[in-house]
This record gives sequence, C-alpha cells and structure tokens, in this order.
Amino acid sequence: MQQMTPSDPHALLPRDAPVRLIDEDGGATADEVYAMPDADLLGRAYRGLVEGRRINDQANALVRQGRMAVYPSSHGQEACQVAASLVLGEHDWLFPTYRDSVAVIARGVSPADAMVLLKGDWHSGYDPHEHCVAPQTTPLATQLLHAVGFAQAAKHRGEDTVVLAMCGDGSTSEGDFHEAMNFAAVFHLRVVFFVQNNEFAISVPLARQTAAPSLAHKAIGYGMPGQRVDGNDVAALLAVLGEAVDRARDGGGPTLIEAHTYRMQAHTNADDDTRYRERAEVQAWAARDPLLRLRAHLTAQGLLDDAREQELADGAETIAAALRDALNTDTDLDPEDLFRFVHSTRSPQLEEQWRQLHDELERSGSATAGGAR
Repeated sequence: MQQMTPSDPHALLPRDAPVRLIDEDGGATADEVYAMPDADLLGRAYRGLVEGRRINDQANALVRQGRMAVYPSSHGQEACQVAASLVLGEHDWLFPTYRDSVAVIARGVSPADAMVLLKGDWHSGYDPHEHCVAPQTTPLATQLLHAVGFAQAAKHRGEDTVVLAMCGDGSTSEGDFHEAMNFAAVFHLRVVFFVQNNEFAISVPLARQTAAPSLAHKAIGYGMPGQRVDGNDVAALLAVLGEAVDRARDGGGPTLIEAHTYRMQAHTNADDDTRYRERAEVQAWAARDPLLRLRAHLTAQGLLDDAREQELADGAETIAAALRDALNTDTDLDPEDLFRFVHSTRSPQLEEQWRQLHDELERSGSATAGGAR
C-alpha cells in the first residue's frame, strides 16, 4: 500500500466496506491490496483463538465461583485480541484496556498474572517492561495518551518502537481519544490506534456515540489514514494491522484501524445486557464467530485435522487448569501496601490515614506484631 500523507486527503479515507480475506463460511476472498497471511501465521492465530476462547470461558466461571471480582469478556472478539499481539515485534509495545486480557496473555503474560487486576488484588500483576505490555486500564481512553507519550519518548531515543493502542468504540467519545490522535499525527509518531467497535459502550449503542460514516472516518480530521476491517476475520486483521505497524516503523506515522466486531456477552458480570439489546441480534452475530470461521478455512485448506484440533484443545485446557489453580489460592494481602507505594516518601496525610486503618485493624484483631496482614 502506498504511503498516505495529509497532502493526499482521499487516500486517508477508509474503504466503504471493511477489509475481509475470509468470509463467514471460511472461504478465501481475494483483495487487491491485502494478501492472505501465510499458513504458519494463520496456524498460530488459530491456536491463539482456541486458547483465548478457553481463557474467556474459564474466567467467567471463576467470577461465578467468587474467585474473581469482575471479568469483561472478549468472547467473540478473540480475533482482534490475537491479531493485536501477533503483528507486534518483540520490542514493540501494547497498551491494552480492561477487556484485552487475551491480548495481554498472547504477548507472554501468564494468565494468572493477567487476572490480578480483575481479581482485585493489585493494580497489575505483571512487569510491563518484561513483556512490553502496559498495565490494563479501566478508565476509558487514558491509555491512549500513555501510548502516545511512550511513542514520543521512543522517538526522542531514536528507537523504531511501534506502539499499538487498543480501545473500544465508547472510548472514541472521550476527550483523551481526540488529544491522543491529534498529538500522534502532529508529531508523526509510530502509533497504531486500534478501535474494537463491538457496537456497545456498556448499554449505549454506536448510533449514540457518533454520526460519522464510521469511526475510521475520524482519522482524516487528524491527518492520518483510517481503515475498516472485519473484526471477526483474523486473516484480514493480521493483514491490515500488520501493514499499519510496518508503515509506522518505516516512518509513515500513525494509523487508525476500526475493527467491526460484536460483544457476544454482557459488558461484565455486573451487567444485564437483555435490558438494551435483543437476543436475535446476538444470535445473528454468533454465525460470524471468528474461531469457527478460521477453523472452517484451515480445514478446507488441509491445514487442520482432528488430531491437531485435539492437541490445541488439550493445550488450552492446560492453561485453564493453571489459571484455576492460581486463583483458587488465597492471597496474603498487606493493607499497608495501599499506602506504601503511593510516593517514595509517605506524606503526613497518608501516614495519618495508615495509622487510622492500622488502629482499626488492631481493634478488630486483624493486626499482627509485624504489621497488619
């Protein structure tokens, strides 16, 4: 694809229809710009889909068992999650949201560590620098500013690091989204903005988020290219995201990618999605399942058989079992940690608050001689 610049405004516009390389029945669809990923990459993507689906199911079960506080499922969006991980190089960075646990795990974070935030034990359970994955964020769009700042710092250091910043359609209504897009374009940063448009921001439908033809059309207002892609077609996602990452690394600047997908389950376990959408709508999207689509394609191409399918299922079950074991272990928490890491030197106000909490714990019999635990 040609390098797009603000001097060629028509080239900044997305396609009228999302890019698709595999149809809903698993058949290949030729595209004049984007090539089908090779068999090895598609095989790795399918493994990621199988594992991601099992992780989603296991996490939902752990919530019902009281072992996790909350879980925002990405069931049905696993293609976006897996592709976001696979297109990045070893030293590129991922900036995820609260719904992107599968993408975080696909980047090498252990499932147990990825769930620490959602269990409610800590702000993040992994070292961001070890995996090149920023902590998952719950406030909408704040991670986009962090991603842009990180990309600016990498540019100052002379690095070719590409940053992939993930968000949902609801985040595009936030001021942070505008600020991040504008800054990235003005300073020509190596950032790929990846919007998973799953049709709902909790209970608010897309029609109440924007009047634009698509979310990808917002890109031209900042002077960067936008593209639309079928978010349930992992092959198309790999091609479109991969091109945007390569373009950024080669100095072409940022890109906005909108993936059209669907949130198959409730926003979280605390949400009743039957209050704002019809079951028929959900069922219509079930036929577009990204896992089933790629399975059909690989099987038709002779790249997947029953033995390989069982091998992948067994591997996914091993991951789920490890996640169960980890979250079925009670965590020994120290209440003083709430105050210990706020500042390098604890302020008088924090010290006073800690003493109040410590005294309450002592009175309740929860404090020990070595501190409150």
